[in-house]
Amino acid sequence: MTEDTDFWSDQENAQKVLRELAKLRQAVSGVNDLQKQVTDLLELLELAVEEEEEEVLAEIEAGSKRLLLEVDRLELTTLLKGEFDQNNAYLTIHPGAGGTESQDWASMLLRMYTRWSEIRGFKAELIDLLPGDEAGIKSATLYIQGENVFGYLRGEKGVHRLVRISPFDASGRRHTSFSSIDVMPELNDEIDLEIRPEDIKMDTYRSGGAGGQHVNKTDSAVRLTHLPTGIVVACQNERSQHQNRDVAMKLLKAQLAEKYRQEQEEKVAEIKGEQREIAWGSQIRSYVFCPYTMVKDHRTEAETGNVQAVMDGELDFLIEAFLRSSFNRG
Repeated sequence: MTEDTDFWSDQENAQKVLRELAKLRQAVSGVNDLQKQVTDLLELLELAVEEEEEEVLAEIEAGSKRLLLEVDRLELTTLLKGEFDQNNAYLTIHPGAGGTESQDWASMLLRMYTRWSEIRGFKAELIDLLPGDEAGIKSATLYIQGENVFGYLRGEKGVHRLVRISPFDASGRRHTSFSSIDVMPELNDEIDLEIRPEDIKMDTYRSGGAGGQHVNKTDSAVRLTHLPTGIVVACQNERSQHQNRDVAMKLLKAQLAEKYRQEQEEKVAEIKGEQREIAWGSQIRSYVFCPYTMVKDHRTEAETGNVQAVMDGELDFLIEAFLRSSFNRG
């Protein structure tokens, strides 16, 4: 009885344990459901053989295909075992050199990841947007909420290259544009990362983004600068300055944690004598609209000729290929 009392006395920890328990139950339930489907199909197969019913065999074949897809999907979730894979994520887009061309490409990527989130049933919230001078965007940050969001998106980090006939070139010449994607997990409150108040500079300004007339009449948007590192984050989506500051602080915390993680990786790479090139030329994926249509991931060799489907958010085959290749390399 005492143990039960001690458990419930710490409500925050109790809720954390209950959430973990719910996830484990869901995983076990998924396996049990698959096992039941296998048993049902085997029984149906036995009946079909005895009765020599070809129609039942066709039903079994269709059921087997559905079962294989579900097994494949369940197997994929077992690859999402990283420290932060189950967390929500911040996805930030920055165009490369090239002005309007790259800024337009960045806006296309913003739409692509927003559509992917909708298809997956995730909630994507645009928390910061800096429009381009003529078209497109100079930067944007999406806050994406859902189960295993960071795990799915962590492989999207890197440089994305576009080859197309430019709609901004009167001569109709082919252009190559680049944009970088950064993905950071939302950190839980239990992560110990101290940010001193004196290290933060806060600026407020009038939002030009979504949110209705209220945000346009007050200086509710918030920009935070972490003075020791120079990291700048902003949020303009919420209705109040206080809410925007809270969201910006979470984003700053995530960016600082990612910076420290990268620094540790670089130290390890230096000790090992490894050299890693970080440049616009080291793109992870290419999207070709002309002279042919193709999307190709250069890390996994996964590719498709249906560029429009990918731009409409059908990214799962690329994401899954990366997860499986990462697991095999590990």
